[in-house]
Amino acid sequence: MIVLPRSGRGMKRLFYVLLLASAVLLTAGVLAEALWLLVLGTWTLIGALLIELVYRP
Repeated sequence: MIVLPRSGRGMKRLFYVLLLASAVLLTAGVLAEALWLLVLGTWTLIGALLIELVYRP
């Protein structure tokens, strides 16, 4: 079970962490030419954007 922070600041921090993680994964995927890293980075980016769209304080 995933526990999400309740505060607006915590959700914003989670959004930025996921955004940074997706940038790192996508960059590593391009440099290593690894498709699985690109897919993982893409899904992380989608998760970050969904959090930003759904959670509006």
